[in-house]
Amino acid sequence: MANVSLRQVAKSFQNFPVVHSLDLDINDGEFVVLVGPSGCGKSTTLRMIAGLEKLTSGEIRIGDRLVNDVPARDRDIAMVFQSYALYPHMTVAENMAYGLKLRKTPEAEIKKRVDIAAAMLDLEALMQRRPQALSGGQRQRVAMGRAMVREPKVFLFDEPLSNLDAKLRVRMRAEIKRLHQIARTTTIYVTHDQIEAMTLASRVVVMNQGRIEQVGPPQELYRAPATKFVAGFIGSPAMNFIPCRLESHESRLLVVFNDATALVVPAAFAARYAPYIGRQLEFGLRPEHLTEQRNRDDTVDLRVTVEVVEPMGMEALLYVRIAGSEAVARIDPTLLPGPGDEIVLSAHLNHMHLIDPETGLVL
Repeated sequence: MANVSLRQVAKSFQNFPVVHSLDLDINDGEFVVLVGPSGCGKSTTLRMIAGLEKLTSGEIRIGDRLVNDVPARDRDIAMVFQSYALYPHMTVAENMAYGLKLRKTPEAEIKKRVDIAAAMLDLEALMQRRPQALSGGQRQRVAMGRAMVREPKVFLFDEPLSNLDAKLRVRMRAEIKRLHQIARTTTIYVTHDQIEAMTLASRVVVMNQGRIEQVGPPQELYRAPATKFVAGFIGSPAMNFIPCRLESHESRLLVVFNDATALVVPAAFAARYAPYIGRQLEFGLRPEHLTEQRNRDDTVDLRVTVEVVEPMGMEALLYVRIAGSEAVARIDPTLLPGPGDEIVLSAHLNHMHLIDPETGLVL
């Protein structure tokens, strides 16, 4: 195992920059997920770590070794791609063993490693099948097994679950996390799915337009996003954003929406937000903090008209408008209103965020 270090790593294609001066330290044994929308540079970053893309500038170290000019095959990494990339004419056992045979590993050692990986991945009954006789999830487990038997310093995953159906993705997420807990190999995982990022990572790296927006444990990014982009990207459905201004009235701070609706800022936030009195800002609140009427000390009531209802089984999502802006609320599914109904929702202001629209920073 090894730590991975990126220093001022940048990549351009035909003078068009796609990754901008990344600095990132990944500790030995960590599971780090690079997440962001398509085109944010996450896969390009992973390919530079793997040695499949040449850096335009900067340095990448795996352990204490500078690997900028080290070929991919000599970096002691193993990569699992979105496509399974299995040899169709080989059995499962042969696919898993092939890389070790190329390295002239002794047969007894190959068998030992393949058997251990097969047992961990529940592939023992499939070892003599060929890829065309396997399901998508089974093929992905074979691809993971092929990477595991190499016992690399670093595992690299490039959107490995994208081709699987929703139910299988959930199962494979659990498999990948379980395997990391056993092997403790340094792992870097790329996905556009923030749920995968939140459930798998010990730390999440949120990328946007070739830059790192924020790095931290999943719950830290959820509770204390640094930017509007992170606040809107982490969490499903996304955080609600409503234009507002901050005013002072009778020693209280008020968030005032453009329809004159005013919410009293909790006293715990008063000192933090006082310097922004009179500013045009954005009010942020997650759907799970906009709920059915609760009549609690930390909530304020908002009267809204329901536009769309999405029953989800254990919960329901309501699409409403607040001061002209679309917002989503999460409510108890036994309280389902209908489209056009006027209802009262409770906003849990202890979970509010205020954002500077000019900088995109969460205040």
